Amino acid sequence: MTDATDSDRGALTPFAGRSSIVARAIALGLFVAVAVAVGVLVPLPALDDVRSTVADLGWAGGLVFALLYAAITLTPAPKNVLSVAAGLVFGFGLALALVYLGALLGAAVAFALGRWLGRDAVERYTGARVARLDELVRRRGLAAVIGVRLIPVIPFTAINYGAGLTAVRRRDYALGTALGIIPGTVAYVALGAFGLELSWPAWVAIGVLGLLTLGGAIGAERGRRIRRSAAAAAASTPRPPAQED
Repeated sequence: MTDATDSDRGALTPFAGRSSIVARAIALGLFVAVAVAVGVLVPLPALDDVRSTVADLGWAGGLVFALLYAAITLTPAPKNVLSVAAGLVFGFGLALALVYLGALLGAAVAFALGRWLGRDAVERYTGARVARLDELVRRRGLAAVIGVRLIPVIPFTAINYGAGLTAVRRRDYALGTALGIIPGTVAYVALGAFGLELSWPAWVAIGVLGLLTLGGAIGAERGRRIRRSAAAAAASTPRPPAQED
């Protein structure tokens, strides 16, 4: 679904419409390429640097960390390392709030970029097979988003951009993200806050991550079966005969 109305589309010539779609898709590709380069080439800040910066900034240090966390989620840098570091620096309660806020903000920005810049290209240039899968995501969007968010091994950043390219409803994406990232966020922050002591919260966090990984593997296998079924159904759907001019 796009935000343009039918009258807006009708006001554009076919060439202008295609040009706009292609230009936005290229812009998204360039943005993602730059984000990947930054995530690969620019190292994450050292733990001591984070501590000293937060101490120097005082009360504003937490807000800066949340914004930095949101920016890092736009790149493929391992955000879970920052989640653990936040637990070490801020303690469990404050770190959980800051990481959760930063993750939600980053997820919203990446989704908006994918939806605005790339969704029209997906709608226009993909075939019936992708359209059938798209409809499946539209109908089961909330469950799909929660499911992928619960799998720690699926890159957070890839989900954010990829969801924007699909037909998932914004409210389903927002609610699914807000609910789905809670267990993993709590577990990683707890590892940082309690892991050095190896107390019971640390073991609980490790157990939660293990269960999420196992559940994610099972969910991924079910998802593959659903996608194969949808793809097979799309392939078996007869195409309408071509109309003569």
